[in-house]
Amino acid sequence: MRVISRPQIPFMQLSATGVAGEGRRGRKADRAKRLATWLAPAFALLLAACQSTGPAPSPTPGATPRAAAPVATVAAPAVPLLSLAPSTAAARGYSELVVDLGTGRELHAVAADEARYPASLTKMMTLYLLFDEVAQGRLTLNSPLSVSAHAAAQPPSRLGLKAGDTITVEDAARAMAVKSANDVAVVVAEAISGSEEAFARKMTATAQALGMRRTRFRNASGLPDPAHVSTARDMALLGRALKTRYAQYAPFFRARQFTWRGRSFEATNNLLGRVDGVDGLKTGYTRDAGYNLVATGRQGGARRLVVVMGGSSESARDRRVTELLQGGF
Repeated sequence: MRVISRPQIPFMQLSATGVAGEGRRGRKADRAKRLATWLAPAFALLLAACQSTGPAPSPTPGATPRAAAPVATVAAPAVPLLSLAPSTAAARGYSELVVDLGTGRELHAVAADEARYPASLTKMMTLYLLFDEVAQGRLTLNSPLSVSAHAAAQPPSRLGLKAGDTITVEDAARAMAVKSANDVAVVVAEAISGSEEAFARKMTATAQALGMRRTRFRNASGLPDPAHVSTARDMALLGRALKTRYAQYAPFFRARQFTWRGRSFEATNNLLGRVDGVDGLKTGYTRDAGYNLVATGRQGGARRLVVVMGGSSESARDRRVTELLQGGF
C-alpha cells in the first residue's frame, strides 16, 4: 500500500517542535496555540468586513442639520481590511451590470467583476463622503469650502474655480453631480481630509467597508491613474448606497442644469429628460476608461440600477444603458 505523507503548510509553520517529553498532548496544545496566533488577524478582519451601519437622518437640502448618528464612517482598522483590487485595469475593458435598486439582486451581468477604470464615477464616493460630513454635523450645506491652488489647477471638466475662492457644500455637491467638476472634487477632498492623498485613502477604506473589495481610489475626481481601479459590481454597490442612504439628495442627480455665479452648466447625463423614468446617477469618461455610466430609473413597477463601463462612444453607452433599464437583457 502506498503511503501518502501529509502535506506541508509552510505559510503557517505548524510544526510540533515543543520541549522533549511533553508528549502528544503538549504537541497538540502547541499546534493549537500557533494556529490561534495565525488565525486571530483573520477573525478580526472578518468582523471588520461584516460591520455595517444603517442610514442616519440628515437634513433636507438648504436646512442646517442636527448632529446625527454615524453613517458608514470608517475608522482606521487595527487589522488592514482585505483588498482584492488588482494593480491596474485593461484599457477600454467593457462591463455591464443590472441590479434591482431596492434589493440589490443581480438581474444581468457581463464581466461585472473585471477591473475597470471608473473615471468620474469616482465622484459618487466623493459625494458619499461629503454627505456623510453633513450627516455627522461637521459641515452644513451652507458651509464655505476654500479653494487651493492645487484644486484650481485641475484639468477639465471643471467649474473654473480660482485659488482663494470659496464654494458652499451644496454648490459643490451640485457641481459634481451635474457638471462632474474635477476642481470641486479636490476642494471637497481637501476640506474633509486636508489633502487629496489622505482623502483617497479614506475613500478606499470606505469602499472596503461597503463591500467594494476590488476598488482602489487614488484621487477624488477619477482623473487617470493606472492604480485607480474598480468594477461594475463595486460601482453598483456604491450607487445603491448613495441613493438609499442619502435619498434626500436625489434632486441633485436628477437636475439637468446647474447655475453658479451666473453661468449655467448642462448635465453630463444625456438620459435625463430623454428616457422615461431615468433619475440619475453619474457619468464618467477618460481615454483609457471609455464611456461609463451608472443610471437609475423606474420602468413599470421595477426600480433598476444599471452600470455600463468601457462604452465605445457616448451614444453607444447611452443606447445600451437605455436598453438595460428597459429590460433588454
